[in-house]
Amino acid sequence: MKTPRSAPSAIGFMGLRGVDGRNHSLSSLAGARATVVVFVGNGCPTVRSYEERLRLMARTWRPSGVELIAINPNNASLSPPDTLEQMIKRASTQEYNFPYLKDDDGAVARSYGAVCTPHAFVLDSHHRIVYRGRIDDSRIGKTITNRDLESAVADVVAGRPVTVSETEPFGCSIVW
Repeated sequence: MKTPRSAPSAIGFMGLRGVDGRNHSLSSLAGARATVVVFVGNGCPTVRSYEERLRLMARTWRPSGVELIAINPNNASLSPPDTLEQMIKRASTQEYNFPYLKDDDGAVARSYGAVCTPHAFVLDSHHRIVYRGRIDDSRIGKTITNRDLESAVADVVAGRPVTVSETEPFGCSIVW
C-alpha cells in the first residue's frame, strides 16, 4: 500500500457537455458531502462491467449527500467513437442515473492524473481529493473482496479520515 498523500484540491472544471444537453462544472456540485468522479469510456469492457455497480452506488449514496459523475476523456476518433452522441446512446440504454460528461480534449482527466478507465476519485465537501484508484478489486461482482471506492465514500460521509486513500486502478488505457 502506498503512503497516503495530503489531500490536494481537485482541479475545477467548467463547461463540460453532458448527455443531458447541459454544461456542467465542479462548482455546480457545491454542497455535496462527497463527490465521486469516475473517468470512463464507452467501449471499455472494464467500465461496462462496472455500470450496474455505479448506478447502484449513485442511488445508494445520493440520500447521504454524495454525488457521482462520470467523465469520458477518450478521443472521439476511437472505433466505436466516444463522441457525445455515442455517450448519449450509451447513457440511455444503460439508464445512467448520474451525470455523464464529455472531456473533449482530456484536460480534466490529465489534471486529475487519470490513467485508465475506470479511474475513480473521491472529493470531500471542500473538493479535496481524498481517494484515487480503483472502484473495487474485481471486474466480476461475485468475487469482490475490497470495495475501495465505497469504503472511501463511507469514511467521508461519516466524517472520518479515509482509511485507504489510494489504490491501483485497472482497466482500459485512456485514448488521448
